[in-house]
Amino acid sequence: MTDLRPIDFPRDTQPRSIGELHLSVTARDGATGLDDLRQAGALKALFPTARGPWVTAVCVNTGGGIAGGDRFAIDARVGPGASLVMTTQAAERIYRAAAASPGRLDTRLEVGAGGALHWLPQETILFDGARLRRRLTVEMAPTARVLLVEPLVFGRHARGEILRSGAFSDRIRLRRDGRELFRDGCDMAGDLAAIMQRPGIGGGAGAMAFVVLAAPQVEGYLAPIRAMLPQSAGASMPQPGLLVIRALAEDGFALRAILIPVLERLSGAPLPPVWRF
Repeated sequence: MTDLRPIDFPRDTQPRSIGELHLSVTARDGATGLDDLRQAGALKALFPTARGPWVTAVCVNTGGGIAGGDRFAIDARVGPGASLVMTTQAAERIYRAAAASPGRLDTRLEVGAGGALHWLPQETILFDGARLRRRLTVEMAPTARVLLVEPLVFGRHARGEILRSGAFSDRIRLRRDGRELFRDGCDMAGDLAAIMQRPGIGGGAGAMAFVVLAAPQVEGYLAPIRAMLPQSAGASMPQPGLLVIRALAEDGFALRAILIPVLERLSGAPLPPVWRF
């Protein structure tokens, strides 16, 4: 009989949640199929549509959230002419962490010529004391299409949660044909509720999001999207082939009311079913 004994963690460390997900899809015979999948630790992928015009991958954090010192990495590749939708099973919860040990989420996406990728995670929810370092890098071919959304919610207002402390560091980079197309960053630390109350930052909003559509000939979307947005949101085209939308909302529910019709218009299809629950 095997002698099973508990793992003896060093006294000065805590157990950490670590997850890695690597996947790729390719186009064959007019359809997209899963080509490679490697997953480890607390990060998994489910495929409600494993083959078809689009492959849908639902990312699942089996650890139930991200706490201090947790590390997650996602690497996805879309081959030439292939189409992939990536989303999450639920909102990602970011829990209290020590200042020196933020949770980390690093995502790298690559899209080949004529390929399409829709990166549509559900909300990231920051709890009081949360600390998150997030990085998203996208490499795309000149004829590729990429639609991104990143919704962020500052506590659950319906439950009276107020973020008196925390830190959020975010970096997003898109490169087209090796040249930088879009770069965005956000660093917030301290009393997050007070920061979001400031008129030049959040104006009292409890949730925010940005949407990016990078594709050839996106100019026709600008006017219709602006007509759909409330006063707390705006859309612009910093350069040809790039549409950027930013939105503020009272809470996560109000933010979804803004995002769902916009994302469906830009994607040309209903959002993954997980967005509806």
